[in-house]
Amino acid sequence: MPEGHSVHRITRQFERNFVGHVVQASSPQGRFAAGAAELDGRRMTQARAVGKQMFLGFEGDVWLRVHLGMYGAWDFAGDILMDATIASANGRMGQTNQRGTFLEGPNPDAVASEPRVFDAAGENSVTSIGAPRRTRLRMSESEKEGGGLESFPPEPVGQVRVRLLTETVCADLRGPIACEVLDPAQVEQVVAKLGPDPLLDDGDAAEDRFTAAVRRRGVPVGLLLMDQNVVAGIGNVYRAELLFRARQNPHTPGRDVPEEHVRHLWRDWAKLLRIGVETGQMMTMDDLDPEAWRAAMANRADRHWVYKREGLPCRVCGTNIALEEMGGRKLYWCPYCQA
Repeated sequence: MPEGHSVHRITRQFERNFVGHVVQASSPQGRFAAGAAELDGRRMTQARAVGKQMFLGFEGDVWLRVHLGMYGAWDFAGDILMDATIASANGRMGQTNQRGTFLEGPNPDAVASEPRVFDAAGENSVTSIGAPRRTRLRMSESEKEGGGLESFPPEPVGQVRVRLLTETVCADLRGPIACEVLDPAQVEQVVAKLGPDPLLDDGDAAEDRFTAAVRRRGVPVGLLLMDQNVVAGIGNVYRAELLFRARQNPHTPGRDVPEEHVRHLWRDWAKLLRIGVETGQMMTMDDLDPEAWRAAMANRADRHWVYKREGLPCRVCGTNIALEEMGGRKLYWCPYCQA
């Protein structure tokens, strides 16, 4: 499932390419025909992400809410304007980009100026950052790269729930768990149920809200971090990595986690989320030298402390990383460092 950084990156792509433009909306699959008819011909006015959910606003106070879930995907095609802060080395964005981005060293603030990290195919499409380029861009999880685009708009591929089209850019949505048209009051009802998102509010109030939500519950902290009502955007990868970085046992009830530890989790999530949005990678290792940073950007096996490292020695203590199921998802953790 795409985690919070991916959805924020997708939203930025809509901000750059769709906001301010009149949009033709259709449902090639047919399942969203009524909703598409409500949106068709309206100008997009806003693009908003809250955790794993995104909201696209249109003239007339009409909103499209999308939750990608496990298998949802956005495909972009056409003269795509890519922003330097969200572009990736192989022309993809978000959690899909597992083969490398464009940072030379451990300096996430130097996005536009650093030399690029080449992926396994030797591609470096990031050279056209900031300029239109006719291509096809996949934004989802576990998807293959698209090829060049010969005609525009392209024929829909697969079961396209909704197609959003301007004169120059096309966005196709497939496989979401939620795709619906809402009014402003309904949008706020959805958002009100979500926990805080550090990219939207990194102030004391959001931190206090997260801390209180964790410390009043007897539920294991490993489950609370995945509860979108507690905190928005954290998925399985960030859950495992945040808990390891805090040396926190995932089974400890939230109310038993010291307040300073909970606050550390919030601040670390804010840090990792920003890195993820800027690079497209869930980079969770700190203090890497430039060579190790490049290796991690090019290969996710070098990017994480515990995620998908079950049976391998912990990078800190040498204990084999454990794998178990928690809340229906795989949990990776070190039984020694996180005892």
